[in-house]
Amino acid sequence: MKKISVKNYLRKIVSDPVLVIAWILAIISAFVVRPDAGYLEYVDFRSLGILWGLMIVIQGFRENSIFEKIGEKLLGKVTTGRQLAIVLILMCFLGSMFITNDVALITFVPFALMTLHSCRREDMMISVIVLQTVAANLGSMLTPIGNPQNLYLYGLTGMSIGSFIMCMLPYSIFSLVLLMIASFFIRNGKGSLGERKDNYQVVKSFGSKKQVAVYSVLFVLALLTVLRVLPWYVMALIILAVVAVMDGKILLRADYILLLTFIGFFIFTGNMGRIPAVRDFLQSVSDGREFLIALIASQFISNVPATLMLSGFVSDYKELLIGVNVGGLGTLIASMASLISFKAYGNDYKEKRGKYIIAFTIVNVVFLVALILFKLIIG
Repeated sequence: MKKISVKNYLRKIVSDPVLVIAWILAIISAFVVRPDAGYLEYVDFRSLGILWGLMIVIQGFRENSIFEKIGEKLLGKVTTGRQLAIVLILMCFLGSMFITNDVALITFVPFALMTLHSCRREDMMISVIVLQTVAANLGSMLTPIGNPQNLYLYGLTGMSIGSFIMCMLPYSIFSLVLLMIASFFIRNGKGSLGERKDNYQVVKSFGSKKQVAVYSVLFVLALLTVLRVLPWYVMALIILAVVAVMDGKILLRADYILLLTFIGFFIFTGNMGRIPAVRDFLQSVSDGREFLIALIASQFISNVPATLMLSGFVSDYKELLIGVNVGGLGTLIASMASLISFKAYGNDYKEKRGKYIIAFTIVNVVFLVALILFKLIIG
């Protein structure tokens, strides 16, 4: 892992466009609604605390290479190129439900790049990485912990876990069917993949079994907090204390930029909600059009900011939930997680970035149109 320095982190903060926009909007809105005690009510500390805890625990799992080891076990069973593609895609689809779409792509896209290169199946590279990205964005919509917008809306609405999953389940099943159909368009290749797997080298050794066991317990505590069994601050304090003693550097690896972005948007939307003219206008625009507005907004500002901006002005939160999740398809920035795959692929294949973007856009538009039609059919 790269050593984290304050200078590099500050540079990363300044260079993050979504974070910068969030705080510019927050500061501008503060001139209209002067800072007061009401600002504290804007911030959803429970969602931020749970999100932070999950980030820390999942980083602990990644540090111990548990996801790579799971992937290696699964890949040991494949013999053809198409089987390999399906396993790599399903790892993102299923993994994102529990480790978030961002982490699924951070983990499994480099793993796929390495595996396909070692197996000499680089002809599959763009197709697999694009479908992995779509799979992570669609798989994550099923659970409250699948992505940040789900966790926030789950806490905001007070929805039960059963209601949440049943709301998104039809879209998840349909998405899985679409992914399996798409995987059959990937060339299988000639000969058995087993003949080519001799070049594959494991680059990471398994970490500490003791740490994996501890992080597993902490993950259960985080899930209990999501299910409202355990207070969020108790979970956060336990994770902070245990990880600080066991592996303190992990505490520095949470995505604090995302957390700061949330706070910036909380302040902006909170202030907008206190301006009667703005509040009435946004409510009138979004009323009855939550799905469409969320989908369109996501294409331009990505689905997490769209969720935070619209959540204070809509009445049908289920439509908003569906809209921001389906809205993660489409443009490269519709879901910021998609940039993870693009950067990982672009770093290894700079000359093929344009080809990747074209393939990404075509596949995303096809999936987006299919899911919009599905939404119209089931109502």
